[in-house]
Amino acid sequence: MPIKNIHSLLLLPIALAYSSSYAASAHEQDQLSLVQRQLDIIERLATQAEAASTAEPDDRYRFDYPRLSQDIQRIRQGVQGYLSPSRAQPRDPTELVGDYCLDTRPTEPSP
Repeated sequence: MPIKNIHSLLLLPIALAYSSSYAASAHEQDQLSLVQRQLDIIERLATQAEAASTAEPDDRYRFDYPRLSQDIQRIRQGVQGYLSPSRAQPRDPTELVGDYCLDTRPTEPSP
């Protein structure tokens, strides 16, 4: 057997062990798939809530639906990136906002 083939046979288990160390277990994949489905439901409910909201123009505070949608997308992308990484990349250090209250103060000057 040529030396090249022996090296290949020796490297195969190392490559398999290395690649599987980043793959989620079947149980974890199932759980994260469930998280993704729940994110879909949350996004759908938020869209319905936004459509049904009766915010008046003079309301000081409103719920920030676009920001919530952006955070849901970030979570979805993070889960998907973990489940099927394209290659090792630096993580995005941007954190979720988590504050969904819009302060819509009046534009008129204070006395």
